[in-house]
Amino acid sequence: MRPFTVVLLVFFGLCIVGGVIAIAMVGKSGGGDTQTPAVATVWGVLPSNMVDGVISAFNEDNDNVLQVTYRQVSTEDFDTELAESLAVGKGPDVVILSQSQLLRHEKKLYKIGFESYPERLFRDTFAEGTEGFMTNTSVLGFPILIDPMVMYWNRSLFTNARITRPPVYWDELLDLGDKLTKKDPSFNVSQSVIALGEYANVTHAREIIATLIMQAGDPITVRSGGDQVSFVLGDRFGLPEAPAHSALRFYTEFANPVKPAYSWNRSLPSSREAFLAGTLALYPGFGSELLELQQRNPNLNFDMAPLPQHRDSTFLTTYGNIYAVALIKQSENIGGAYRVATLLSGSEADALWSEYASLPPARRDLLATPPNDPYNGILYDEALIARGFLDPDPSQSGGVFSSLIGDIASGRSTIERAVSEASAKLENLVR
Repeated sequence: MRPFTVVLLVFFGLCIVGGVIAIAMVGKSGGGDTQTPAVATVWGVLPSNMVDGVISAFNEDNDNVLQVTYRQVSTEDFDTELAESLAVGKGPDVVILSQSQLLRHEKKLYKIGFESYPERLFRDTFAEGTEGFMTNTSVLGFPILIDPMVMYWNRSLFTNARITRPPVYWDELLDLGDKLTKKDPSFNVSQSVIALGEYANVTHAREIIATLIMQAGDPITVRSGGDQVSFVLGDRFGLPEAPAHSALRFYTEFANPVKPAYSWNRSLPSSREAFLAGTLALYPGFGSELLELQQRNPNLNFDMAPLPQHRDSTFLTTYGNIYAVALIKQSENIGGAYRVATLLSGSEADALWSEYASLPPARRDLLATPPNDPYNGILYDEALIARGFLDPDPSQSGGVFSSLIGDIASGRSTIERAVSEASAKLENLVR
């Protein structure tokens, strides 16, 4: 053979041998670079022991695929510490945040275009209420947990009043009040059916008000075609009356002494403390509060039920705190951050999140099979209808909602004018 032919045959022979060795190495490693550790620094408001537990359990079955350094930051300090760390180039690669934090930090997040993670895949993978973590063109975060609002009810008070079940619809409260609210001729309340109507001493007042408004048909916030978030609080949506107006009229009646629904006033303790003391029949709270309520008063005979719905609504809704894993735009490790985020929101990891947090997962495939215990059936069902709104700044929006309720309850303003002013203030927070 000619020298050129010999060289060519040797070259191809070496290529074949190299290919065989490479295939053998891939088989030995169980999939090549899929086993390369996903490395990232993660910050979040979830407890460190929870996150570390999830990562440790995940790694036991996956050859230490995740190499995550996690730092827990308090909700109060999160905004400031994240901004300051990014300003000096020492921020995290990934954050775990709730939808109430999303709008405030959206410009800091890496947007994953639908060409990389399709919109259809997101909608088919995660519960409907998580879609706030999408813009019109991209994904902002991968959901992991849903903490839905439910109704805790005092079984002893209901039994003593010969009532067999908690309310399914909000308007049932008007009949229950006659049996469960105790007040003297001077309107001093010693026992209440529910704490509504005020703001300062109603635990989760902002979330309860938002739920009533959304159930009535007002989503509170919407994204325009250009991804600009706007408040639609007070819009009519083609209805005879704005949904927010009817929802707020119902809410504030419970603090009005001249109304039959009257059952609460600002002189009473917080609604959570009243429920723990056994003087409040119904307490709207989050699923995550179950263990605390059990521990703080082991003798309290209470149970959990779905939050009541608007009787005429065809769209079931409850409020939910939804947590997701998101990438930081300034990260110099976007590839590693993306792998960490997708692994932490995958089916295996999400089952672990749910186990460690004692909360429903965000994935539809996992929500389809709730664990068999007295509470998870309710929590998983409520997670499917849970949603929130894009809050520009919870610390400031709380003041807006407080003023809104105060103006209506005191008669300083009509419902229409109070809602219009509140919507304008919230819109200014967005801008």
